[in-house]
Amino acid sequence: MNVVVIRGRLNRPPESRTLPSGDCLVSYQVTVPRAGDRAETVPVTWPAGPASGCDLDVDDEVVVIGRVRRRFFRAGGATQSRTEVVADRVVPGRHRARAADAVAAALARAGEEAEAWS
Repeated sequence: MNVVVIRGRLNRPPESRTLPSGDCLVSYQVTVPRAGDRAETVPVTWPAGPASGCDLDVDDEVVVIGRVRRRFFRAGGATQSRTEVVADRVVPGRHRARAADAVAAALARAGEEAEAWS
């Protein structure tokens, strides 16, 4: 099971790009605070994210539901890797009820998957 829930703030504007396949990809950098520790920055990609995914701005709070992925690519003649969160859903923090529903649905799916392993 690979389920991630992140709540944090955007530390740079969203970036949208069109892939050779014609699909749209929205990228974010989400800063997640940690109590008594330094904050962590998490790269997030949202494949086929809606155009409204770019309506967010720096310092907007978001809730991201998705999965962790490590991808490998060639750059500068060497193989490199990047670990990122692939979003299934990104909800602005100001929409608290929608964010709570998204988290509850993700936890329910995770619980169903965990029961399948029992």
